[in-house]
Amino acid sequence: MTNVPQELKTSNLFIAVLIIAALIFALVCGVLLYSIIRFRARPGQEEPEQQFGVPRLEIAWTAIPIVLLLVVFGFTVRAMNLVEPLAANGPDDIVITGHQWWWEIYYPGSGVVTANEIHLPVGKKMLVRLESADVIHSLWLPQLGGKIDLVPGQSNHMWLEADKPGVYQGACSQYCGVEHAWMLIRAIAQTPAQFAAWEKQQAQKAASPSGALAIQGNTLFGSLSCASCHAIDGTQYQADIGPNLTHVASRQTLAAGLLTNTPANLRRWLKEPQELKPDSHMPDLHLSPSQLAALTAYLEELK
Repeated sequence: MTNVPQELKTSNLFIAVLIIAALIFALVCGVLLYSIIRFRARPGQEEPEQQFGVPRLEIAWTAIPIVLLLVVFGFTVRAMNLVEPLAANGPDDIVITGHQWWWEIYYPGSGVVTANEIHLPVGKKMLVRLESADVIHSLWLPQLGGKIDLVPGQSNHMWLEADKPGVYQGACSQYCGVEHAWMLIRAIAQTPAQFAAWEKQQAQKAASPSGALAIQGNTLFGSLSCASCHAIDGTQYQADIGPNLTHVASRQTLAAGLLTNTPANLRRWLKEPQELKPDSHMPDLHLSPSQLAALTAYLEELK
């Protein structure tokens, strides 16, 4: 049990308790059915003799549930100790900060900053620190771990571990405002070699724009309000209000899971963010077609 991922430990405990409960239910139903048939009233039968207490039976039906509850309590405490990093003294592997309405993902060891996607090496327990930049959020990745709140002014911790490669979908499970439904997140589990390659690539500074249109987009990024909210490592853009865009083109989704990350969807997001995600903090800059083309070209080179 100690060598399996967090959610499987929780699942094993749930199944064990469910089996115990099912056996008790079956026993009670069986005794009840037997009593209905065995002791049913028959024609001409006299009033049965009343029983006013059977001490041994009463002791048994009191003691057995107590023992069962103590067993379940013991397994629950054991599972909690395996799952919850109650005394998280070691260095954090990942820091996740919840914002309205997106997720900031930071890897302290490498300095990598990304958004809305958690990359994990398969088979390794990652200690995650959870924080909130504004209101209470709650991280829930059903296949990897339980729901943990992100509370303003305090840090919570959890373990994340995947036992096989894949994409694990998640969301904010605490209502946090109008766009709560579009505060999605995904964990991407990779082999250790793939994870190391991803982290190395993400730690690099942003590449300089190569095409004329992308160069124009870079200039627009600085002259418009984009640079007031977003950081791009290796440039003069270092704001930290919105997601870090250093490698935005390498991500699978845009706007916290609202859109698949394609050039067409990126252009659409830049053109009409308030139509797609009303009341989000992404402003509508009323970009012209040429500005849209230039900004899209620039951001598409940030891989």
